[in-house]
Amino acid sequence: MSEIKQNQYFLKSILFVQFIGVLIYTIITLQKEGFVVFERAFEFIQTVKWIGQFTLDFQCYLMLSALWIAWRNKFSINSILFAITAMILGIIVFAPYLLYLISKEKGNLKRVLIGSR
Repeated sequence: MSEIKQNQYFLKSILFVQFIGVLIYTIITLQKEGFVVFERAFEFIQTVKWIGQFTLDFQCYLMLSALWIAWRNKFSINSILFAITAMILGIIVFAPYLLYLISKEKGNLKRVLIGSR
């Protein structure tokens, strides 16, 4: 197996494991607490403690990934809606999207990143 194929396999494996792991964790959390993610996030940020710093930092990453999704798809209405969904659901949406793009672009990571630009 070539090094490029090994790297793609490694990336795909990480994305798949992250997707499954966070999906299972999310289902368990929803069963225990319900959908109170925004309430909890704002509570953590307001504490001005490390959990708040982590939450704020994570929210910035989610916004950045959503902006990239919208930009890559030329800010179409569908891409904006999808980006908002990805920003809310995180890796549960982002990992499958990246797996889809890697497949669609036949492993060409430049095309994965910039699309048809």
